[in-house]
Parts: sequence; structure tokens; C-alpha cells
Amino acid sequence: MSSVSLQDQHAPKSICFGCGPANEKGLHIKSFAEDGEVVCRWTPEPHHHAFPGMLNGGIIGALLDCHSNWAAAHHLMKARGEASPPCTVTADFHVKLKKPTPMVEVLLRAKVVESEGDKAVVEATLEAGGRVTATCRGTFVAVKEGHPAYHRW
Repeated sequence: MSSVSLQDQHAPKSICFGCGPANEKGLHIKSFAEDGEVVCRWTPEPHHHAFPGMLNGGIIGALLDCHSNWAAAHHLMKARGEASPPCTVTADFHVKLKKPTPMVEVLLRAKVVESEGDKAVVEATLEAGGRVTATCRGTFVAVKEGHPAYHRW
């Protein structure tokens, strides 16, 4: 596993709210490729509350979306044998909030379960306190020149 996150390595100027290192008010997730999956540890701050002691569901969605997107981008990069990932965007993602998520460090895990051409389907989990509190399944697509996200990193 690299000591530099996928975001810092491939998109240091990204302004994405969830994963952009250059967004001073963003979540700054750091995703790492590790043993066939992409993992991230992230700690919420007090302004991420939904209600006392529990993480906001919208923040959970943003974490799972961005982390899954990076799993797809990393997978497509490796599948193509390229040195940098293609710019990928979310085509769809479905989050299931299984239980309230406490305001503790969370562990995100994501892996590609289907891939064809410029598309990857990713399944991801969010764990808090050793328990899965949310899951996600999403489709992520590499964009071509002319798309607003092309060259975003």
C-alpha cells in the first residue's frame, strides 16, 4: 500500500467537496488501494452531526460516493495499464443507511464488482465501531473530452 492517497497522488488540485485536497471546506477523504479493495479511514467533526452523537446521512452518502468513485477510477486505470486514472463520474449510487452511525472514526471499503469498457460497478461499506452502518452500490463512468468533468484532476 502506498503512503500517499489516490487523491493526493492523482488529483492534488481537485476541489471536490468529498475528496478534493484543494477544497478547504471539504471532507478530505484519503483513499488507498490495498489487497484488492480501496480503503479509507475518516473522522467526523462536530459540524457533521445529524443529531447528538450521530453522523449526518448526507455526509455518509458523500463519503461513500467519492470513495467508490476512486475505487472505480483506480480499477479502470489498472485495467487499462495506465499511470493515471481516467476522470470518472457517478452515474448512479444507492445508499442504505442500516443503523445510526456514531461520531467516531469510520472505515470505508470499496471494490469493483463489475466492469466493462468505461464503466465500473462498485460495492462499498461504511463501518463505525466495528459494525457496518451503511452500504452503497454505484455505477461510475470514465468521461470523454467535452464532458465538464474531463481533466478535473
